[in-house]
Amino acid sequence: MKYVIMFTSTPALDAEVDPARAQQVYGRVYEWFQEHDAEIIDSGAELQPADTATTVRGGGVVVDGPFSEAKEVIGGFTLIDVADMDAAIALARTWPMLELPGTSVEIRPTVTDYSQFEE
Repeated sequence: MKYVIMFTSTPALDAEVDPARAQQVYGRVYEWFQEHDAEIIDSGAELQPADTATTVRGGGVVVDGPFSEAKEVIGGFTLIDVADMDAAIALARTWPMLELPGTSVEIRPTVTDYSQFEE
């Protein structure tokens, strides 16, 4: 089953992490991608900081930046193919950045059967 895993963090907490510690943990991210190569079907991308975002809201209104209510921001994403949600959770739990405060991994199954949207 295919899932998108989104890596989130809280910028205010990120700023409090010792840069040497952050670099140490970030260095293990490369190893994580190599270790889980068999489950990763698209390595996705790391995203630029949230302050570079532009949001298009309902009615076509364009706003600089993300929604102001957001405390966590998505820093990147990856597409995986694993047996089930339990396997996706097991994989997400190994994400090295989870050692840092305010970091999480959101897991969402992808839509594979579009017939559910037919009328």
